[in-house]
Parts: sequence; C-alpha cells; structure tokens
Amino acid sequence: MTQPGGGRTRRRGAALEEAILRAAVDELTESGYAGLTMDKVALRAGTNKNAIYRRWPNRLALGVAAYRLLTSAVSSPDTGSLRGDALELLRGANRHWSSPLGAILRDLLAAAGGAAEVLAQLQEQSGEAAAAPWLTVLGRAVARGEVSPEALHPRVATVAIVLLRNEFVMRGVPTAPDDVLVEIVDEVYLPLVRGRGAVTST
Repeated sequence: MTQPGGGRTRRRGAALEEAILRAAVDELTESGYAGLTMDKVALRAGTNKNAIYRRWPNRLALGVAAYRLLTSAVSSPDTGSLRGDALELLRGANRHWSSPLGAILRDLLAAAGGAAEVLAQLQEQSGEAAAAPWLTVLGRAVARGEVSPEALHPRVATVAIVLLRNEFVMRGVPTAPDDVLVEIVDEVYLPLVRGRGAVTST
C-alpha cells in the first residue's frame, strides 16, 4: 500500500494481514527462506514486528503461510484426454519441486523438523489444495465419458501426486525422470480411476 507524503497508512484486520503476507511472499521469492526475517517483512509491509507476531508466532509459521499463498493457484491443463492432463499435472509438479519454489518448500520442511502442526499445514497444501486441479481434470474426463463419476474422490485424485512425492523422498533428488511420470500415470493412476465404478461379476 502506498503511503502519501511518507506517512503511514493505518491498516487493520484483513488488509494488514494481506500486506504482511504479500511482503513475506516477496521476501521468499527474492531471498528464499534463509533470507526471510521478521524485520525485513515488517519494513516491506510498512508495519511493525509486533503486528506480525500477533498473527504468526515465529518466522517458520510466517514462511509457511507465505508459501501457501504463493502456491495457492494451480492451473488445470485441458489437453482433451485424462492421460494428457495427468501427465501435464505431474510434469508441472516435477518442475515446481526442482524450481526455486521447490527449494523454498524443502527448506520449510527441513526447518519444520518434527513440528506436527507445521508439517500438517504443508501437507494440507500438497493434499487438499493439490487435489483441486486433479478433481477438475477428472470432472472433465467424466463429462467426456472417459471415467465413471465414482472416480471423483479426493484420495483417488491425489494418488499420482503422492506417488511422485514419494519419488522425491526416496531418491532424495529434486526431480524425477519423465519415464517415471509416465509409469505412474499408465500403470497406476489410469487403471485406478478407470476401475472406479466398473461393474464386476459376482
């Protein structure tokens, strides 16, 4: 928010919180989690550290909130087929993990250590939020008649991204080969979603 004449515009509630988060997002993107400090965020947001601490108890909590805002919008591809859409989503996630944003996420996970509440927030970001584009592409697939409506389940929708995340954890590297992504889609994801609602003989 601009401050005419160098004065400070008093903000409260949601407006102040948004200003702080936007400032934290800018700091994260410019300096990474290692460069994120309450002082820098307060200066950029035009507020004081007390206003930040009243909303986020520490630097890690603020970093997680900023990362969640930074990655809240994931576009849904529309290639015309479920297989194409699934591959595009996985490839986008693969690029993200090896990007500067992925480095921020890895730093946040490392800083969280065993902090269950923080880890839950990050898992929610990669769980519920990550399910949205998958449910969108599944919805299109249902409309095209590729899969049954029973496939529209969040746990089913996120199977592919969970498997990709496991690749990162098991391999300890920030990217996965494209043939692994194809295998996840062709050997696990598509058979699973196409099997939902299928009639079985008894």
